[in-house]
Amino acid sequence: MGTATGSTFDTETLRRGIEGNTGNTLLALYTDDAEIRIVDRNSQPSQPKILHGRPEIAAMLDDVYSRDMTHKLEQCIIQGDHAAYSESCEYGDGVRVLAESMITLRDGKIAEQIMIQAWDENE
Repeated sequence: MGTATGSTFDTETLRRGIEGNTGNTLLALYTDDAEIRIVDRNSQPSQPKILHGRPEIAAMLDDVYSRDMTHKLEQCIIQGDHAAYSESCEYGDGVRVLAESMITLRDGKIAEQIMIQAWDENE
C-alpha cells in the first residue's frame, strides 16, 4: 500500500486552513522543509518568488491573514500525492484575488507548491 496521504490531507482540512482567520491551520499542512514558488505580476515565471521552509511560509501567511480580506476554497482535486486547488480572496475594498495552486504531498503534508495568482488592478 501507498502512504496514508488521504488520512491527514483532505479537502475539508484545506478548506478550514484557507478560510480560517489566521494562517496557523494552513501552516500546519506544510512539511518543515516545504517550498512554495509564487508567480504573479511582481514575480514572473523566469524569477518566481520562492519561500523555503515553514518559517518563511509562516511569515507570508501572517502577512496575508493580517489583511482585511476573506479567503474561499473554490475547488480542490486530490489524486495520490498531488493536489490542485483554486482559491478566491476579496479585500475589504472589493479588490479580488484569484490563486491557482498545484501541490505535491509527502506523508500527507504539502512539500512543494506552485502558486499562480492574479488580482484586480485599480487604475
